[in-house]
Amino acid sequence: MKHLFKGIAVGAALLSAQPALSADRELLNTSYDIARELFASYNEVFKEHWQEKTGETVEIKQSHAGSSKQAQAIIQGLKADVATFNQVTDINILHDRGGLIPENWADRLPNNSSPYYSTMAFLVREGNPKNIQNWDDLVREDVDLVMPNPKTSGNARYTYLAALGYAQETYGDDQEKIDQFMSDLLSRVKVFDSGGRGATTTFVERGIGDVLLTFESEVLNIADRFDNGEYQPVTPKVSFLAEFPVTWIDDYVEQNGTQELAKEYLEYLYSEEAQRLLAGFNYRVHNDVVKEENADRFPALQLKTIDEIAGGWENAMETHFASGGKLDQLQRRR
Repeated sequence: MKHLFKGIAVGAALLSAQPALSADRELLNTSYDIARELFASYNEVFKEHWQEKTGETVEIKQSHAGSSKQAQAIIQGLKADVATFNQVTDINILHDRGGLIPENWADRLPNNSSPYYSTMAFLVREGNPKNIQNWDDLVREDVDLVMPNPKTSGNARYTYLAALGYAQETYGDDQEKIDQFMSDLLSRVKVFDSGGRGATTTFVERGIGDVLLTFESEVLNIADRFDNGEYQPVTPKVSFLAEFPVTWIDDYVEQNGTQELAKEYLEYLYSEEAQRLLAGFNYRVHNDVVKEENADRFPALQLKTIDEIAGGWENAMETHFASGGKLDQLQRRR
C-alpha cells in the first residue's frame, strides 16, 4: 500500500494522456493537484453523456498542479478550455491579470460557479496516538504537522483561514492571542509542501508528521483507501467553507472552437449523476437528493465564510498572503 497514491496518480495521468482513437473533439481541463482521480472518473461519465447528446466522441486531457500555479500557467499561455480550481482568487486573476474571462464569471453557473465544496480536516495515524480532536491540539509541542505552503497552494490558504476562524471564535477581539495561536500552529509544521498531493505523499509515503492538514475530501479518501484503520479522519466542528469554483476560459474556448463543449462539461457537474460521483469522492454537494443520501457521511458543521473570517478574498490575499503580510509576519515570530 506504500505507493498507493503514486500508482493512482500515474494511472490517472496515463488514462488522460492516451488519445481516444478518432475522437471528434478535444478538451483540456486544468485543475488542482488532488483532483486527478476525481476528474479521471468524471471524464468517463461526461464522455458518455456527450456522445449520447451529440453523437460525438471527445478526448479529455488533464493538467494538475497547485491551483495558483495552474492559474499562472493559463495566464502565460496554457490554452486550457476549462479551469476547475479550489480557490476563487485563482480564477479571479484569470480576469484581473489575464483578461481571459469576464469579471462576472461566478454568476454564470449556480452556487457562485461552485458545483461542490468541502472543508478542512485532519488525518491522524492509527489509534490517534496524540489524541487530536480540535484545532487547539495542533499547537502542542509534541505534535508535528504536514500541510501545503499557503504561498503556492489554495488548499493551504484554506487551512490557514480555517485555523484563523477557530482562533477568532475562541479568543474574540484579543488579536495578540489570535496571532500567538497562529504563530504556534505554523511553528508546528514539519513540512510545507508546494501542493496538497505533495503533502499527502509526505505524510503517507514518507511517514512524516502526526497530522496531515488538508481537505476533508482528501482525508476521507485516504481513510477509505486504507480500510485497515491505518489512518483516521478528524473533522473539527468549526472550520472553513472551501468552495471549488469552475469556469470556461472564454478567450481560449473561442480560439479552440470548444465553447459549447466546455460549457456543457462544467454544467454537467451539477447533474444528479455527477453530484453522486462527487459525493463518492467525499466532496459535499448541493443536490438535495444526493445530500440526503450522504447525510451520515457529512455531518453538519459550523463552516465560516471568507467574509466572516477575513472580509472577503481580496482583503485576505492582501492582508494575510501578500509579501510581508500577516503570514510572513507570523512565520518570523516562530
